[in-house]
Amino acid sequence: MSLTDQTIRSREGEELDAAVIDGYLKDHISGLQGQPRISQFPGGASNLTYLIQYDNQELVLRRPPFGKKAKSAHDMGREFRILNQLKDGFPYCPKAYAYCTDESVIGAEFYVMERVNGIILRSDLPKELNLDAEKTTALCKSFIDKFVDLHNVDYNACGLGDLGKPEGYVQRQIGGWIDRYEKSLTPDAPAWEQVKVWLREKMPADHHKPGIVHNDYRFDNVILDPNNPMQIIGVLDWEMTTIGDPLMDLGNTLAYWIEAGDPQPMQMLRRQPSHEPGMLTRQQFADYYAERAGIQIDNLDYYYTYGLFRLAGIMQQIYYRFFHGQTQDKRFATFIHANKLLEQVSLQVIGKSRL
Repeated sequence: MSLTDQTIRSREGEELDAAVIDGYLKDHISGLQGQPRISQFPGGASNLTYLIQYDNQELVLRRPPFGKKAKSAHDMGREFRILNQLKDGFPYCPKAYAYCTDESVIGAEFYVMERVNGIILRSDLPKELNLDAEKTTALCKSFIDKFVDLHNVDYNACGLGDLGKPEGYVQRQIGGWIDRYEKSLTPDAPAWEQVKVWLREKMPADHHKPGIVHNDYRFDNVILDPNNPMQIIGVLDWEMTTIGDPLMDLGNTLAYWIEAGDPQPMQMLRRQPSHEPGMLTRQQFADYYAERAGIQIDNLDYYYTYGLFRLAGIMQQIYYRFFHGQTQDKRFATFIHANKLLEQVSLQVIGKSRL
């Protein structure tokens, strides 16, 4: 079994025209040999990602999804810029080669980057890696170390000082996600009213040291060296990256972090091996993050609840496209159930919180 990420034949309705792609790429990237073989990465629920294989080089193409999109989402030019400029301060970004603004080429803007070939962890640790609990803990801490490194990047030195506005970040995120959630409501979606009120009432001040916020930092967006799986060599999916409060980003990541002791319904949402023996719990994750960042986190419940609500908002936006027939990807049919579960988890956190 291959431990590197595998592709599939492009899903119906999401195919790319190989001749068109070949013409464009050879006009913009020198040295490509042969004819392209195009396949699709099956993971991800937002931008569509394709593998373009030439005789002498492998490339990855990213384009927005079909159907209704949030106003500021899926900005290909922004993601292309982040990859090129952030690499100077965070050397785990894939190199971006070309950005196409002409939507007549494939029906949308897109960009092309290098393929970083390595291991991407999904729901469980592959047995072939032979990671015991001690090594798993080391890998987990390395994952958090990179997270802290990203938040400490000098974004001004990378020329990304205009990427976002750190002042008022927390307030904008709460208000923005409430607005996006309400605009993507379907008749079967939960209202989240109690949680929305709590998030507004308990809102903390912005963190004193803003940083690069990835907004989707998970193990399945991290690439491990196939020759040394303990080594992280790449970080993917920079489409939602901005400048803001790093603790809000921590909340985003903890929302995905399903630990071993979570109930079975939550385990059904797990997309990374965060439950494996040796993996830190959410509290241990936050404690280690705080230690490495040299800070104290007094209101973790808030950031975690925000992360859960934001995750529900993302899933509801995707489910909205499925509900209205704008995508045929059957994976999205279950997102409404995940949304309802996330609301219940949030209510449990709020009920126990001392905030």
